[in-house]
Amino acid sequence: MIRILLADKHPVVRQGLMSAFVLAQDMEAVAEAESGEALVRHLNGATKFDLLLLDMDMADIGGIRLVERVKACRKSLPVLIFSAQSDLHTIIRVIRAGVAGYLSKDQQLESIVGAIRKVAGGGRYIDPRIAEEMAFAESTAAQPVPLASLSDRELEVFKLLISGLRINEIAAKLFISDKTASSHKKHLMEKMHVSSMVELMRYAVQLQLFEPHEGLDKADVGDIAACGRQLDLSSRAYGDKAGNDGEYASL
Repeated sequence: MIRILLADKHPVVRQGLMSAFVLAQDMEAVAEAESGEALVRHLNGATKFDLLLLDMDMADIGGIRLVERVKACRKSLPVLIFSAQSDLHTIIRVIRAGVAGYLSKDQQLESIVGAIRKVAGGGRYIDPRIAEEMAFAESTAAQPVPLASLSDRELEVFKLLISGLRINEIAAKLFISDKTASSHKKHLMEKMHVSSMVELMRYAVQLQLFEPHEGLDKADVGDIAACGRQLDLSSRAYGDKAGNDGEYASL
């Protein structure tokens, strides 16, 4: 019997997966976690698990930081990511962090059960569609992607910036100071060779990391200020320079 630690913030998702485990007959969820902290408590306990089925999108701890904490607690525990996250940069980073598999949440139950069996048996599994996208991106890359040069924390700040958060909101979400968040922003912009939020947003649109609101012509990435208005961001938030620390506190 495959003993699974199931970590997902949505009760309905956990219940649906547990029903699938019952039907499979050779696996069971011996523990559940609805948050990153609850997951860590289980990992620090005495219960033995054969596999962690993990959704990285937890409210308290998420992404690469959560994977790193999992591996710090139980380095040899096979981890199968079960996520709606489709950003290739994030997927590549968590694979490098030591997970044994990555599975999209839109997969059929048969595929989920099959992936669990394979990973629990010592194998590795990548969702076929994600594997295809990764192979295509690698084969068509004309030049190194600046995002690859960012640290894990800088990548987190980058994603929060393009989602519309201000520096003080990013600092609160990541449990860091405003000054530290500003420093990460400055460094990531230097690494990406951009000097303003306008350029940063344009870059995100070009890589399809950011979806403009309906009504904005996606092809017109040059008019990124219009995208900012759609998000109700101030013009100052888009116009600040990477080195202008005086404006960071108001972002």
